[in-house]
Amino acid sequence: MGGIGIWQLVIVAVIVVLLFGTKKLRNLGGDLGSAVKGFKSAIGEDKEQNNSAEKTSDTLADNSTTSTEEVNKAASKTKETDQA
Repeated sequence: MGGIGIWQLVIVAVIVVLLFGTKKLRNLGGDLGSAVKGFKSAIGEDKEQNNSAEKTSDTLADNSTTSTEEVNKAASKTKETDQA
C-alpha cells in the first residue's frame, strides 16, 4: 500500500514528457551530465593538490630534520676542536 509501483512511475514519466517535451528533457540530461563531470574533475584536482601539498610538507620536514642533524654535527665538531 505504501510503495510506488511500476505503473505509477510510468504514468509520472509520461506526464513529465508531455509537460516538458523530449527536447527539453534531452538538454536537461546533457546539462546535468556535464555538471556531474565538472564536479568530479574538480574533486580530482582538489585531491591532487592535497597530495602534492602533503608530499611537499613531508619533503620540507625531512629537509629540516637533515639540516638540524647537520647543525648538531657541526656544533659537536666545534666542541671537539675547542676542547683540543
